[in-house]
Amino acid sequence: MRIFVLRAFLLAALSSAGWAQETPTEREAAKQVLRKMGELEKSLDIPGLTARVTAPNAERDKVVARAKELMDSELIRMGDAITRAPEIGFQEDHSIKILMDYLNQHNFVTEAGIAGLRTAFTGKYKRAGGFAANSGPTLGIILEYDALRGTQGAFHGDQHSTQGPIGMAVAIAIGEYLDRAKLPGNVVVFGTPGEEMMPPAAKTQMFEAGVFKNVDVIVRSHAVTSTTRPAPGFGTCCLNIDGVKYTFSGAPAHQMTAWAGRNALEGVIHLFENIDSVRSNLRPETRIQGVIPEGGAAPNVVPDRAVADFYIRYPDAVYLAQVREFVDNAAKAAALSTGTKVKIENYGRLRDGISLATLAEPAFFYMKKYGATNVQEEPGKPSGFEETGSVSSVIPGISFSAQTSTFANHTYEMEKDALAEIGHHGFVVDAESMAALLFDFATAADYRAAVQQEFKGIQALFGEYQEALKKVYPLPNVPEPK
Repeated sequence: MRIFVLRAFLLAALSSAGWAQETPTEREAAKQVLRKMGELEKSLDIPGLTARVTAPNAERDKVVARAKELMDSELIRMGDAITRAPEIGFQEDHSIKILMDYLNQHNFVTEAGIAGLRTAFTGKYKRAGGFAANSGPTLGIILEYDALRGTQGAFHGDQHSTQGPIGMAVAIAIGEYLDRAKLPGNVVVFGTPGEEMMPPAAKTQMFEAGVFKNVDVIVRSHAVTSTTRPAPGFGTCCLNIDGVKYTFSGAPAHQMTAWAGRNALEGVIHLFENIDSVRSNLRPETRIQGVIPEGGAAPNVVPDRAVADFYIRYPDAVYLAQVREFVDNAAKAAALSTGTKVKIENYGRLRDGISLATLAEPAFFYMKKYGATNVQEEPGKPSGFEETGSVSSVIPGISFSAQTSTFANHTYEMEKDALAEIGHHGFVVDAESMAALLFDFATAADYRAAVQQEFKGIQALFGEYQEALKKVYPLPNVPEPK
């Protein structure tokens, strides 16, 4: 009966239109790609696979119990301590010391300063029994710890403070099990700083430096207001993003003789005005969000330097290129009209990653099994397991999302919930569920093969998807004036 009910639910969920792409344009343009993806999912028999993978297992229960024990006895308190001492991205020195010291005490070899990032680190579990370093699957776990920048100071309004402790509980539990059972495999944790900041996109920089090389699967957790999992496919949590800085250069002068200077701040103001003037010509899913971190030094001096910092977003990278051209041209026009000069610096980019039903459906089953709250049964949009897309587009993985707050992300209220029962409960659920899934991946070669088959299949469809989108975003023909 359990298998039949699970199969019926998953088939209904996976066949719904909601698991396709984010906009009607994407869904229509990529109709054939999505049909092929549906055929791939059907061929994998996700309901049957999920039922087999998650069947009762006494050894799995021991691994899960060990992860829970670590959370209850020490690691929830550690997360609370990091919550109370927030550090913004790339300045998380105290936080990584706490995490690395704990890993060192539990049979991990750690190294900081990875990929040229002072607060990035790795930790590898020291295997006993003479197992070769490259034997068996390599299980990766992402740890995060950076706080948000806020007007009242740094704060953990996204609850990254306990993502590190959650991941460590899982890594220790599964590492100990592999030794105890004398099974091949490796456990590696990745301390990734500055998730909320660019530049740089830390995971992309680590990826390009080869830090994630040879990892077979990656898991992480993240704070959410409801228990969810993504549909299979390609996408991102927060739209495709270009991080762009527009630096305007002018000439100083006394404001009483302002005509002797050129006002860089006016250039920035015109940039914002120019963007607003074209919003009606941009697709409604577009998001262009900017701040002015520099706008001059004194009101009686014409500002000769001003900076606008933007995140430019769209659900796919194809149309995002058009949006980006609009904004760059808005900046150039602003400089031309104010007699200033502008430098355009693309300092970061986040792109689509891949999400997998072979990982998401067992993960969702475990989160419900271990008591997750506010469960949303319908799969969400496809979304890579980490925000840059660089890692999740080349390595299979899943982000666990058991409810940890009733308040929205990036709020002071969510930070408070990190210290409350709702946060603590969700953190433990994530740790238990992650431990269970990694147990399955480490011990079942046929499960690993199914994950890889789905991943390679979706990966192969991505180029076809991009080509389909290019056909539905044509540029209008604007004739020369007569």
